[in-house]
Amino acid sequence: MPSLEQWLEQQYRRAATAMLMSVSPVGVVKTRPGFGQAIRAQRGAIVASPVLAAYDPDPDYFFHWYRDSAVVIDALRVLFDDGSVGPEALTHLSDFVRFSLALGDLDGRALVALRSWRAQVADDFTGFLRADAELASVHGEAVAAETRVNPDGTLDISKWPRPQHDGPALRALALLRWARRVSFEHELAAQASALIRSDLSFTFRHWREPCFDIWEEEQGLHYYTLCVAAAALEEGAGWLQLAGHGPEAQSYRAEVQAIRRMLDEFWLADERHYRSRILSSGARSTKELDIAVILAAIHAGNGDTHSVHDPRMQATLARLTDLFGAAYPINQNRPAHNGPAMGRYAGDRYYSGGAYYFSTTGAAEFCFRAAVDREDAQDWIKRGDAFLETVHTFTPPSGAMSEQFDQRTGAQASARHLAWSYASFISCVAARRAAIGMAR
Repeated sequence: MPSLEQWLEQQYRRAATAMLMSVSPVGVVKTRPGFGQAIRAQRGAIVASPVLAAYDPDPDYFFHWYRDSAVVIDALRVLFDDGSVGPEALTHLSDFVRFSLALGDLDGRALVALRSWRAQVADDFTGFLRADAELASVHGEAVAAETRVNPDGTLDISKWPRPQHDGPALRALALLRWARRVSFEHELAAQASALIRSDLSFTFRHWREPCFDIWEEEQGLHYYTLCVAAAALEEGAGWLQLAGHGPEAQSYRAEVQAIRRMLDEFWLADERHYRSRILSSGARSTKELDIAVILAAIHAGNGDTHSVHDPRMQATLARLTDLFGAAYPINQNRPAHNGPAMGRYAGDRYYSGGAYYFSTTGAAEFCFRAAVDREDAQDWIKRGDAFLETVHTFTPPSGAMSEQFDQRTGAQASARHLAWSYASFISCVAARRAAIGMAR
C-alpha cells in the first residue's frame, strides 16, 4: 500500500477527474419511466451523482441539488487555483452561473396549467407526485428554496422535503470566493453579480424561517443553515461595500450579528456540543449531535466564534469522534494511526447508516484548518492525518468514492461516485497543504 503522502497525491488527481463527471453531464439521459420523463442535462447543471440509478438498490441522485452544486463549484475553484484544472474551469463556472440564473424563471403555475404531463405518470407513481397547490407556489423567490431541480432545468415533480435555505447562501459564498480569485469578463461579471445579489437577498429575507436540515429530514432552525447564512451575508456585505452599496452592506452586517446571537443559543452546556437543530415542533431531536455542525464550520470558513477555532466547536468534534468511534464496528481495533470513520448522527438508518466519506474528510479538514496559526499545529495536523488514513483504508484501488462506506464491512454504499465525496476530499487535501506549509 502506498504511503499516505503518495496516496493523497494520486487520489487528489482521481477525485478531480471523478468530480468533473458530475459537471455538465450533457451526454447523459436519465429516464424515469414511472414519471414519464427523459431528463437530458444542460450545460451548467451539476448532478449529485452521474450514475443512473433508480433505488435499485442505489438511489437516484441525477438531480441538481443547490447545496451539492455549490460545494462542487467551490472545489472547482480549488482545482483551478492549484492548476489541476485549466481554463475549462472558467467555462464550467460560466455555464453554472447561466444555468442557475435561468432557474429563477421557473414557474410551477405553468406546470399546473399544463395537465398533459400528469397523464404520462404511471398509476403506481401518482402517489409520489407533488400536489398542484405546492407546485403552484413555486415561482419568483420561492424557486431558491426548492432543494433540487432536474438537471435539464425543470422543476422536480416528485415529493421531497422542501423548503431548504442553505443552497442560496452556499452558492453566494462560492461565487464570492471565485470573484476574489478571478477577474471575470464583462458578461460573466454581470451574470455572477446578479446571481450573488439574488442569493444574498433571499438569505437576508428568509434566514429566520424554519426549513429542512442539510439531510432533508426534519423541519426547524438548523445550525448549518444559519452558519452559512451568516458567512454569506458577511462576505456579501464586504462585496457590496466595495461596490458602493454602503447602506445595504450595513443592513447585512446587522443580520450577521443577529444570526450569531441565535447560534450561541445552540450550545448545550451539559452535553458539551452545539446542537444541530431546534425543531419547529418544539420537541428534542435525536439528531442534535450531528456532523453537520462540523461541516458548517468548514463551509462557512470564517471568524473565531462558530468556526474551527471556537473551543465549543472543537468540543463538538470531540463528542462526535467518541460517538462514532464507539458505535461503528469498523472503528473497533483499528490501527493506532487511524482515526474513526465518521457518520452523520447516532442511529442513522439511511442505507448502511454511515460512515460517510464527506463526514470523515470533513473531520480531517476541520483539523487542518484548526492548525493554522496555532502553537499546537503539528498535533492538529496529526489528528487530521489520522482521519485521512481511515479514508485511505476504505477507498478502493480505483479511487472511487460513493456516499458511504458500510459501518460494519467498509464496503461502499448508497450513491456511487458522489460528487460531494470528491469535492470534500479535494478541499480537505488543499487545507492540509496549507496547514503543513504554514507549520514549517
